[in-house]
Amino acid sequence: EVQLVESGGGSVQAGGSLRLSCVVSGYISPYYCMGWIRQSPGKAREGVASIPEDGYTSYADSVKGRFTISRDNAKNMAYLEMNSLKPEDTAMYYCATSPACAGIWMPSSDTKWGQGTQVTVSS
Repeated sequence: EVQLVESGGGSVQAGGSLRLSCVVSGYISPYYCMGWIRQSPGKAREGVASIPEDGYTSYADSVKGRFTISRDNAKNMAYLEMNSLKPEDTAMYYCATSPACAGIWMPSSDTKWGQGTQVTVSS
């Protein structure tokens, strides 16, 4: 069974930085897409970033230029470097994997999630 475990969340002031990590246990194809999704109370789930096996990254407009997604297939890990954080970035951040990156932006039954890590940005 595939399990994803996120870490690295926390509380920072606006303008600060955090680096989220995700370790995947169990087998997933290196061709699977990895990504990050976030959700705040009362708001819809939002895709943040995705990275397929070829490394072609995609970002939500709200985080472009501030967040960087990466992956290490040898270690079965994914990362999200978050800089210039804003209060509106406050959310639970989930690591996800899916056979195609469409499953990150529009999760389906094939999308697998972690339990999430909380990011809180104060003004």
